[in-house]
Order: sequence, then structure tokens, then C-alpha cells
Amino acid sequence: MTLRGAWLAVAALAAIPGAATAQDPPAWTRPIAPFPVIGAIDYVGTEGLAAYLIHTPAGAILIDATMEQNADLIARNIVARGVKLRDVKLILVSHAHFDHVGAAAALKRVTGAKLVAGAGDRAALDSGIPPGETNYGVIRFPAAHVDRAVSDGERITLGGITLRAVATPGHTPGCTSWAMRIPQRGRPLDILFACSVTVAGNRLIGNRAYPAIVRDFRASFGRLGKMHADVVLPFHPESVDLMRRVATGTVVDRSVLPKMVRDARAAFAVELAKQERTGR
Repeated sequence: MTLRGAWLAVAALAAIPGAATAQDPPAWTRPIAPFPVIGAIDYVGTEGLAAYLIHTPAGAILIDATMEQNADLIARNIVARGVKLRDVKLILVSHAHFDHVGAAAALKRVTGAKLVAGAGDRAALDSGIPPGETNYGVIRFPAAHVDRAVSDGERITLGGITLRAVATPGHTPGCTSWAMRIPQRGRPLDILFACSVTVAGNRLIGNRAYPAIVRDFRASFGRLGKMHADVVLPFHPESVDLMRRVATGTVVDRSVLPKMVRDARAAFAVELAKQERTGR
């Protein structure tokens, strides 16, 4: 498929009306120019939703796809960073919500990449129906076939670059953070592409579709609390002020992950208490 043909195919799929609503933040679909983050990692997402491109000698790895209507934008950003669409070999997923995997089916189709996701989200991705119960209802997304479902600790390697799956369920059953190590100025840096650990509308009490949600959140806080990360790359960039950090050369900051975990754990406790008290 030619580049023009690939873009047309992506645009056609992205034009299919999705389930996004007028309440979605405008930044989620606002284009920005792609930019290098650190090492072989580029940012190719929108202003408000992250997608990361990792360059390797054997092709590229895309982490997350953002919303369905962003498919053409993500494709153009990938090409703008010097990668042909057919050279994207893997698409790794953080979690199965429309704002992070809506464009996955379109990008998988035009790149031919294999889709990799946490085992707990496999059924959701294969069906296009998000997992669990929320206070905002069901927002579907185009189904995207999962080629490989991973569990905690499994490794994905391409062109000498290895990413390790870190199971961080709660936000979704298969919510997966991705860890890798890169050399930088003579020393290794631990990078964490951090899946969300926020409640964000999830039903914590009486969640029939995801009865283990409270236990999973607590386990994820514990797991992340024991981890070390020099660089945290989230999928909502504003959560760590990513754009400013990159622009000012302060993306390396070991205090980010502990603060993220503390804040998320505290917010979870407040929301759990509220739902226990009110039943919703």
C-alpha cells in the first residue's frame, strides 16, 4: 500500500462516527507537531492524549493509538518522525478505553503491525466493548484483534529494544504499564509508560462486570510503589506536565512516580469511601 493509500484508508476509517461526545476535552483531538522525548522515544499523539513511537533498527513500536478520529493525525505524525507506516511493527496498548485505543484498528490495518495488550483487556479489544462498569456508561470503540495478550513480567522485543509488561489493573482489568531501559549519557535510565491508576468514573462497589476492581487497584498501587522510574511517560500528558518537562529538559525526575502513586492512592481512598457511603 502506498503512503497516500494508507492515509486515505486511515482517514476513511476515522471518519466513521464514533462514540465520543461533545464533553470530551478539546485537547484530546487538538493536533500538535510530534517531537522527540528522550533517546529513541518520540511523542506522536495529540495535545491531550499521548501516543509514543519507539525507533529500533528493526522497525518502530507504537504505544497507544488515542481516539478513533485521531487515526489520520497519528499516522501523519509517525511519518513526520521519519518512520514509514509499514515499518511500524508493533502496537502496544495501555488499556481498553476509547480515548486510548479508538484508532488502534485503523492503524493496525494500514501498518500491518501486531497488536499487544494486557490479557485482562483482550476481550474488550476484540469486541470493541470496554470492560467494567462506570458512571458514564458504555463508550464503544472499533474492535481491534489482539495478536498477543501479555501478563505481568512478559517481555516484548524488537530490534534489540525490550519492553516489560507491568500489570497495573484497576482502571481496566488489563491496564498495562510498559517499562524499558535506555542508555543516556553513559548511564541507563528506567522509563515507565504509565497506565492510569485513577478511578475516573469506575464503579468500585458492586461492579458486577469487574468484581475484583478494588483488590486490583490496591495491588497496582503496591506494585508501582515498589518500582523505580527515572522518566514517567503517561497517556494523559498533562498529568506530569510532560510538554513543559520536555521543553525544559526536566523529563528525568525520580520523584514523579512516587508522587503519582501517592496522589492516586489518596484519591482512590476518598472515592471508595464515598461510594461505600452513597452506594454509587
